[in-house]
Amino acid sequence: MTKVRLAAVVLVAFATGIAGGVAIWDLDLIGVKQFSSEPAATPQESDGLYTCGMHPEVIREGRGQCPICGMDLTPIETSAAHSEKVETGGVRVSKNFLQNFAVRIAEVERNDLPARIRTVGYLDQDEEKLVSVNTKFGGWIEKSRVNTIGERVEEGDVLFEIYSPELVTAQEEYLSAMEYASRLRTGGAYSDAVDRAESLFASAAERLRHWDLTSHQIEQLAAVKRASRTLEIYSPASGYVVEKLADSLEGLRAVPGVTLLKIADHSTLWAKVEFYEHYLQDLRSGLSAEITLDAFPGRRWRGEVLFFQPAMNPQTQTLTGYIEVENSDGRLRPKMYATIEIELPGARDALIVPAQSVLHAGDHRDIVIVDGGDGLFFPREVEVGIESDRRLEIVAGLSEGERVVISSQFLLDSESNLQAAVERFVEGSGGAHQHAY
Repeated sequence: MTKVRLAAVVLVAFATGIAGGVAIWDLDLIGVKQFSSEPAATPQESDGLYTCGMHPEVIREGRGQCPICGMDLTPIETSAAHSEKVETGGVRVSKNFLQNFAVRIAEVERNDLPARIRTVGYLDQDEEKLVSVNTKFGGWIEKSRVNTIGERVEEGDVLFEIYSPELVTAQEEYLSAMEYASRLRTGGAYSDAVDRAESLFASAAERLRHWDLTSHQIEQLAAVKRASRTLEIYSPASGYVVEKLADSLEGLRAVPGVTLLKIADHSTLWAKVEFYEHYLQDLRSGLSAEITLDAFPGRRWRGEVLFFQPAMNPQTQTLTGYIEVENSDGRLRPKMYATIEIELPGARDALIVPAQSVLHAGDHRDIVIVDGGDGLFFPREVEVGIESDRRLEIVAGLSEGERVVISSQFLLDSESNLQAAVERFVEGSGGAHQHAY
């Protein structure tokens, strides 16, 4: 076969991808010695295997014409291929080939392979630190001290003043019970009567506490001995006002149990993350996480996986998880997008290869090209495990210390596929016209 004809075969095979990607290489151009380091024998005119330069999938014994395009078939040198039997599909190449195509080799090593899930999410309120402000009695808000969402309040700050007829009545009952018990004590009444008056007074005070009056407010009421028309409502927690019932609270009628304000403590936030289904077998509460944001390049926050929603999202087929993130300096804000990396247990004492060394074939098959030494390479099917940091766990198919190709392996794989096709033809029924696909 001339160099021109061989080069044409290479180009056609690459362009059409015929015969499963098999390519026939110009032996002198790329340094492939057809399955042997010895010079190939000159093919005979009358015997041997022949192929079509335009259709390399056609292989037949003896001279003739291509049944597809009618071109004369050209010989394939096979004597060297059968003079040295190696692992099925093996191919021997020259040093020039390795240098020209920058073939790189890596050794299979045994080590731990920590795994990570890298995904995106957004920050949200820590729902465990979200407090609702409401009243347990009806009334009207007469003066509001907080009117803006995002306003910072501290625990104990006055939020608003409220007028409630029920509360005024309760204060008056408390003052009456206090005055009655005091009069009986100082008037020398029977002890049973004094005890009943004291019990009535304690019940009136307890009723005020049930309506969330503070001990200081009750003591002040007892000191001035006069019911207050309005009552100050204090913030139950420190944080930011994140929600309110109306644009303005002044003049608003408060209904028992209806939320008037929501206050969120942002010292911790939750990162809300969507996980795809194939990650679920590795996820659990308590895993460590690392959070980064575009707004703060170079800075990382630590977090911990808290819990997951009980059901998948049917629209996205993802599972929502929540990660607690420390925010003691207040730099993080809800609704910021974040990149999240979840640390998984990974694989222990595993066989590891670079991820680029594995060729993903059809039917969920994974192939590596193994360096057999002395210029000999052969494909081998492997079973892979987890992938992390551009490295792959090998579950089966390789041993520690073996060497695999991590660049240009598709060239070697194509050449080994051609040899396998030729060997299958020769070992077949011989003489009959055949196609090798």
